Amino acid sequence: MWFMRQAGRSLPEYRRVRADVPMLEACARPDMIVEITMQPVRRYEVDAAIYFSDIVVPLKAIGVDLDIKSGVGPVVAEPIRDLDAIKRLRDLEPDDIPFVTEAVGELVGELADRPLIGFAGGPFTLASYLIEGGPSKNHEHTKAMMYGEPDVWAELMQRLSAITLEFLRVQVAAGASAVQLFDSWVGALSPEDYRAGVLPYTKWIFAKLGELNVPRIHFGVGTGELLGLLGEAGADVVGVDWRVPLDRAAQRVQAGTALQGNLDPATLFAPWEVVAERTRDVLSRARAAEGHIFNLGHGVLPTTDPDMLARLTDFVHQETAR
Repeated sequence: MWFMRQAGRSLPEYRRVRADVPMLEACARPDMIVEITMQPVRRYEVDAAIYFSDIVVPLKAIGVDLDIKSGVGPVVAEPIRDLDAIKRLRDLEPDDIPFVTEAVGELVGELADRPLIGFAGGPFTLASYLIEGGPSKNHEHTKAMMYGEPDVWAELMQRLSAITLEFLRVQVAAGASAVQLFDSWVGALSPEDYRAGVLPYTKWIFAKLGELNVPRIHFGVGTGELLGLLGEAGADVVGVDWRVPLDRAAQRVQAGTALQGNLDPATLFAPWEVVAERTRDVLSRARAAEGHIFNLGHGVLPTTDPDMLARLTDFVHQETAR
């Protein structure tokens, strides 16, 4: 088990370290990457660490003018909405992100036998930030390009897929034991739109990652209707948010696919008896899957009590050891 967004946000030691440091600066400093990645590992007996980063880090590394604004999220200075702008997105090179290689190397040494999971944003989510200029509820400009300018969309997705793949390759080359592709907003699509406009690119990414012989996790929010397609893309593990019970999710993915998830993060604000009961239910339903990584159904919420996460970690290990 491990927790999405376990590195940061809810931890007081994280807030102290990040107090005067902008997010993208923290993601480019090896000392901070190592410290923030290790903080939850020191607090909880989780079975893996997740590399501390942000999905827009590789875009920043190739020169996209963007920032992460508090309370808003990634904001792009000049949204990319035509072919000329897309063609200015260059490939990501290892020399663009030397801090990744350095930080992963240090983490692997410090973690010893505990695996480090590499991390990258999925191409649809990256595309949405670039096209919309920031977070969007409706993704109207993004969908307009996907529906109305398929050739332009294909060019953008090809470039973003190559950038994503290289970002993950660098992490694996430096010692990451597994990778997670986190396509935050892809749940905004219908299965038909995902199959036509996203699946070819995620399939290519996972096929290339398959050459590296590391486990591959695929996660998106609100993807209950897409779970089969997320698995079809080539992931070994499909992450499931809290909206779909794991026994039902197991029926939606291909044979041989493990599941990750899926306790509702808001459950951790309820009394412990409720947390324990709902955790047992998740574990019970997970028996229908061909493998299970216990996790939340999305990231740790910022005001979560770290002691509750520690207690949950111990509880899951006790329950699954029986």
